[in-house]
Amino acid sequence: MSAGLFLIVSAQVSLALLALAVVLTLIRLLRGPTVPDRILALDLLATLTVSLIGVLAGYLELHSAIDIALALCLVGFLATVALARYAARPAGRAAPASPPEAS
Repeated sequence: MSAGLFLIVSAQVSLALLALAVVLTLIRLLRGPTVPDRILALDLLATLTVSLIGVLAGYLELHSAIDIALALCLVGFLATVALARYAARPAGRAAPASPPEAS
């Protein structure tokens, strides 16, 4: 088996396994009984999307797709932190009020 053929087969197997992981993660996202389950599923979905972009960038030789994956990593991290802070709030506590304006 040549190196080129091995790379093609490896990329195709990786894409298939990542697609299966995305489907299973979407099921967990929809069926998750609690908010932390759904937050974890969203974080995993962002990670899998970055992985898919990385494999496709290598397979199709799209070097600019790495920049997109990096931006998605940052957005996924910020979304996870925001959702975790939301989930950590006590149930009866409202969002912090804005300070009164000085006249």
